[in-house]
Amino acid sequence: MIRQRPAHLKFQRKLLNFSDQSSRTVIDLYTTSSPNGFKATIALEEPALPYTVHHIKIASGDNRQPAFLSLNPYGRIPVIVDRETNITLFESGAILLYLPEKTERLLPSDSKGRWAAIQWLQFHSCSMGPILGQRVHFETSDAKVPTAIERYRRLSEEAFAILDARLAKVQFLAGDEYSIADIATFAWVHVAGFCDFAMDPYKSLALWRTRIQARPAVQKGITMPEPATGP
Repeated sequence: MIRQRPAHLKFQRKLLNFSDQSSRTVIDLYTTSSPNGFKATIALEEPALPYTVHHIKIASGDNRQPAFLSLNPYGRIPVIVDRETNITLFESGAILLYLPEKTERLLPSDSKGRWAAIQWLQFHSCSMGPILGQRVHFETSDAKVPTAIERYRRLSEEAFAILDARLAKVQFLAGDEYSIADIATFAWVHVAGFCDFAMDPYKSLALWRTRIQARPAVQKGITMPEPATGP
């Protein structure tokens, strides 16, 4: 069950006063429509964990309001607040590690599969997500920097090639089991499609993307708080 509330939600009224929200809510999610935001929504949809979405509108400055900064001093989404444990977490990678521990889902139970999932999550966090973010920035910026555009195109294509080679051998990034590594990677591959990044050369990666996107939780997650339409 999901509820949505706009986050310019009167930040002056104690953001952490949940008394007027659904009693079934377990997680309060502060997010917007972006790759990092979709990681959290998909990971919450998969185990059907009841959560309430607070739409943080970056263009309106919601992320710089004192109440939001009390949740994440860096002013970035996503952030979760777990009402059951009173734990607040920011950084999508931390959230993706926390939710499987809470729900006993989305990480293989065997040691080899578990560490494979964590390894590919770390690959995404260090060598894919930031690179694609920089590529989007430099390719869409009015001030073109050719050397930067060339650099981040090359690095992102290298990351796609590594993922493609891995997915030519296995069904999911951790092996036989869908995991948080797939969620993190898909969130950026999904948005890359709006940025006209060529995926045709990466047949295995493209097939994997189609398989992941067919999952009902993924289809729902990429619409929260609203679908992405561009970079």
